[in-house]
Amino acid sequence: MLRDSGLLNDLELHAFSPPPAARPLCLYGDPAYPLRIHLQGPFRNTVYPLNVQMEQFNKSMSYLRSSVEWIFGDIVNYFKFIDFKKTQKIGLSTVGKTYIVSALLRNALTCLYGNTTSQFFGLEPPTLQDYFA
Repeated sequence: MLRDSGLLNDLELHAFSPPPAARPLCLYGDPAYPLRIHLQGPFRNTVYPLNVQMEQFNKSMSYLRSSVEWIFGDIVNYFKFIDFKKTQKIGLSTVGKTYIVSALLRNALTCLYGNTTSQFFGLEPPTLQDYFA
C-alpha cells in the first residue's frame, strides 16, 4: 500500500524545511515501514544493543505516536458502523470510501470543537473554511 500510494516519491520531492537550510523532513512510522531519509521508525536492537539515547528516543516517540491512535479511536467512536467487521468486507462494501468520509466528518467536528490530540499538542484546529479550502 505504501508503494502504491506514491508517498515516498512525494516526500523525496517536497519534504524539506524552508531554504536556506532545506533539511529533509520525515514522517515517523512503526517498525513495519522501511527506513528512508523521509520515513523513520524506532531504533531496533537487531545488530547491537541500544544505548540510553536510542532507548529514550524510542520511548518518547512511542508516547507521541500513541496520539495517532486517538484519532482512529475517535472515528470508530463517532461512526460505530466502521467497526462492524461482519458488514465491512473488502470487495463487498466500500470500506475505503466509508472510512475516508467518516474521517473527513470527524475532522470537521475537530475544526468546530477541537479534540484530544489538538489539546495534547496545544494547537488550535483550522476553521472549517480553511480545512475544506
